Parts: sequence; C-alpha cells; structure tokens
Amino acid sequence: MSSALANGLAGAGGGLIAQILTYPLQTVNTRQQTERVVKKGLDVGHGTSPSGNQRPGGTLVQLLQVIKTEGWGGLYSGLKPSLFGTIASQGVYYYFYQVFKNKAESIAAARKVKGLGDGNVGMISWLAVAAMAGCLNVLLTNPMWVLVTRMQTQTQAERNIMERKRDALLKEASENSATASTLLVKLAELESSKPKPYGTLQAAGEVYSEAGIRGFWKGLIPTLIMVCNPSIQFMIYETSLRSLKEKRATNKHGVKQITALEVFFLGAVAKLGATVTTYPLLVVKSRLQAKQDIGSNVSLRYSGTLDAIVKMIRYEGLLGFYKGMSTKIVQSVFAASVLFTVKEELVKAFTILTYKSRKIRLNALR
Repeated sequence: MSSALANGLAGAGGGLIAQILTYPLQTVNTRQQTERVVKKGLDVGHGTSPSGNQRPGGTLVQLLQVIKTEGWGGLYSGLKPSLFGTIASQGVYYYFYQVFKNKAESIAAARKVKGLGDGNVGMISWLAVAAMAGCLNVLLTNPMWVLVTRMQTQTQAERNIMERKRDALLKEASENSATASTLLVKLAELESSKPKPYGTLQAAGEVYSEAGIRGFWKGLIPTLIMVCNPSIQFMIYETSLRSLKEKRATNKHGVKQITALEVFFLGAVAKLGATVTTYPLLVVKSRLQAKQDIGSNVSLRYSGTLDAIVKMIRYEGLLGFYKGMSTKIVQSVFAASVLFTVKEELVKAFTILTYKSRKIRLNALR
C-alpha cells in the first residue's frame, strides 16, 4: 500500500470518528453562526426585527434547547451526508496532501545533494502543500457541505418563518379587531405545524430549485480562502512534530517514539491557532450556505460573499464574525486532536501490515 493511499484511508477513518463524536457541537455552532442579530438602535426596516428569534444562553443551554424542542435527532440533523462528506473530504485531502508532501520532500532532498538547504521541507513549502491539497478537496466536496449546512439549519429557518407568521397574525388581529377565539384558532393551527428536519434529497432539491447546479457551490470563495485554515494547521503541526522528533532523536536515554497523547496535544494546538485566525470566513461561508428564506429584511439576505461581508459589518458589527467561536474552538480542537491521533495510529497499523505482507511474500518466493 502506498503512503498516499495509507494516509488517505487513515485520514478518512480518523475524520469519521471525530465527526461522530463532535457532531452535536457542530450543529449548535452552525446555528450560532447563522443567527442574524442587528445592532441595537439600528433601524433596518422591511419586516420584523431579526433579534426576536435569538435564543439566549451558551453552548450547553442551546444543546439542551435543541434536545427539548427537537429531540436527540435534532443534534444529528444532516449526519448522514456529513459522514459521507467527511470520509470523502478527509480521504481526498490526506491522499493529495501525502502526494504533494512526498514531492516536496524529494525536492528538498535533491536540493540538499546540490548543496542547497538542509534537506528539510521549509515552512512555506508546508503551506503550499496543504493549500494545494485543500483546494482540490474544496472543489470536489463543497456540494456535500452545502447540504449538511442546510440540514443543520433547516429547523432554525422554519422556526423563524413561523415566528414571522405569528407576528403577522397578531398584527392583523390588532388592526382588524378580530375576536380572541378566531386568533386563538389561527395560532393553534400555526403551532400544530411544527417544523421537522428534512432529508438529503429534499435539501438537494431545494438548493437546485433556488440556484441550479451553481447552488451546490455556494460559499465556494470563502471556503477556498479558508484553505489557509488547514494550511496554518498543518504548518504548525508538521513543524512541531518535526521539532519533537529531532529532540527525541538526540535523547540517548529517553523514549524516542512519539506517543498518541503527544500527537493529540500537537493536533489541538495546531487547530486552535488555525481556527482563531480563520473563523470569520467560516461564519460567512455558513451564512451563504444556510437557507436564505428569511423574509423581506434586506439586512439578512446575501447575494454573494462581498455582500454578506458588507451587510454583516453594517448591521451586526465586527462581533458578528465571531458568533459561536467558543463552541467552534471546543468542537474543532477536540475533533482535530482525535483525527490526528486516530490517523497516526492507523498509519502505523497500515505500515506494519504492509511490512508483514511483504515479508510473507518474500518468504514464499524463497
């Protein structure tokens, strides 16, 4: 088995486990990112103020709120396409990452023979390797993540629509002096039509009806820019890992092998640095990929990446770009730590199996 294929399979396996463990946090974080709350005192007109549907409280409170209103299934809305997307995304990314990494290492070794450099891959080269793998990954897997975002935020969007309908009924009743009984009947009918999570095919049909094939690549620009996230992550990780290995190599009496716990912490530190740096782009991406049926309020409707950035700054301020960041840090750092740990252990297992397989074949030929 080639190193690229082994890393691709290991990355897919690690990503799958990490995704299952952290998915509820990811669902809550996506909803936090897509909540639109206009700055106090700012009159946006064109409909009901969006601040009315904001659910207060931290991550734990919102987790419990989802369980209360939607059941445990609400925390796992879109899990099936997400798992498929994770396997495809991590597999594609790690396969091409290893291909480009092998090429970068061979170039560095060739330069050393010519007396140029020390044979190690430089920081800029690591960034380029991760960026190229990330771009290919984004172009191939973006449609799956559009569906996942839709499914994670569908219930939230439907709830906002119901609240607007309720406000319209109350306004109509006050203007027309409707009887209390008539109003109660209409409100009861509205309450009975509770929003339900929808399936993958329904989400795909909705995306296609809104924007055609191009709809599946919504948020592509900020997502491509966010390629710098794994680039920064892997630059920190690979540099730290190499430094630790070099220290262990010179340690004559201590343990030379890198432990799974050390890989876990290296992955956590790397992901923390990358997440804090690129989080605003993640919020913009989620806003674009979420359902855009948010009424006639122009402050909440985005035509593209630049329009989203301008309106977020104008109506929500810079803090709007950091909604739910604490949740994301916990989710992404833990997920990255699990992913790196499982991946490294699987790569070790693949290497041992490949070595034993070759040894058996050699013995058979003798």
